[in-house]
Amino acid sequence: MNLNHKPTRFPFYKKGGLYILCIVLLFVSIGALTTIAPAYRFSSKTLTEWTSKVESTTFLYLLGMENRAFQEAFPKGKTLLKLSDTLFELTTSIKPHDVRSLLGRELPGFSGFNNRIVVAGEGTNYTNLPIESPPPLDDILKDREAEVKEPTKPEKETTDKEENPVKLEENAVFIYNTHNRESFLPHLPKVDDPDLAFHGEVNVTKVSERFAESLEDNGIGAVVDHTDFTKILHEKDMERWQFYDVSRNAVKEAFASYENLKYVFDIHRDAQPRDITTTKINGKSFARIAIVVGGENAGFEENMTIARELNSMIDKKYPGLSRGIIINEGPGNNGVYNQDLSENALIFEFGGYGNNLEELYRTADALAEVFSDFYFDAEKVSTEAKEG
Repeated sequence: MNLNHKPTRFPFYKKGGLYILCIVLLFVSIGALTTIAPAYRFSSKTLTEWTSKVESTTFLYLLGMENRAFQEAFPKGKTLLKLSDTLFELTTSIKPHDVRSLLGRELPGFSGFNNRIVVAGEGTNYTNLPIESPPPLDDILKDREAEVKEPTKPEKETTDKEENPVKLEENAVFIYNTHNRESFLPHLPKVDDPDLAFHGEVNVTKVSERFAESLEDNGIGAVVDHTDFTKILHEKDMERWQFYDVSRNAVKEAFASYENLKYVFDIHRDAQPRDITTTKINGKSFARIAIVVGGENAGFEENMTIARELNSMIDKKYPGLSRGIIINEGPGNNGVYNQDLSENALIFEFGGYGNNLEELYRTADALAEVFSDFYFDAEKVSTEAKEG
């Protein structure tokens, strides 16, 4: 053994050459990404979909490797991450601890189980979540015979709460219907297929109108949008999944037109059967409500705040009326639902194809009553905060 042997050192000029090579490669890569056709670039949507396959705790763990303070926030009882597990999830989109990620790709319709139940209402589980599956546009737009004459509207429920004789603000709530032709079989005498429960006049927009009337009665100014989004989609030769792209323009215009606008509600009817979407309260039949929040909106937690509060108030005043709060996300879902335009935006699924307008109107009155309590409580807190 030669004890006088000196370890070989990497020559300085070679180190410099390596640094220069790295810089050149970096600039070439940036140049390539900024000059290639847009279709071949990485988009924010692509990156979002890719990173959505990774659990949030993964990023927290990686940050903790650099800053120990983040390690304190790592969930207790959560096992440390393995690089092999993370790479497996990224490459296969399969999460070993979640069977839905495997079955969702193999079984038709199983991708709907990507949605999450945040608060489960009475009887709500993963087998009866709200369904959003409109048929081809040609089927939606077909002329059908309907009972255009509405049934007698039920008398509005009287309450012992204090009335609000003067509206705090005009046009505080904007109501629209992305799937504006969703209708109800009891009012379509010659239709027995739930997939064809659509009509140009007798549809979910009538529920929105009743809801707005009830809000007005409770002292809250409301605006109902009557745009036929289905017709626009057809005229522009757009696909069904672009429904929310069309209705998005209406929401933007509403914010531009009404300076007092604070809340935005998209009213739908569910495709679940009557036994799931109906309940009785004090001997009267009501169409049940499901609250839907888009989980792919970066600020969805803000929408969740109002959803949780309203759901709690509904449960307290009308037990069994709410089916709960559902977060829609992942393949097969829009995931945003225009809720990125306002922290006070929600989807309400009113009843299903088997409900009638009498039940739906009764529910619209109940929701308006609960929301007015919420609204004026929030206004009171806001006023006190400004004054003090």
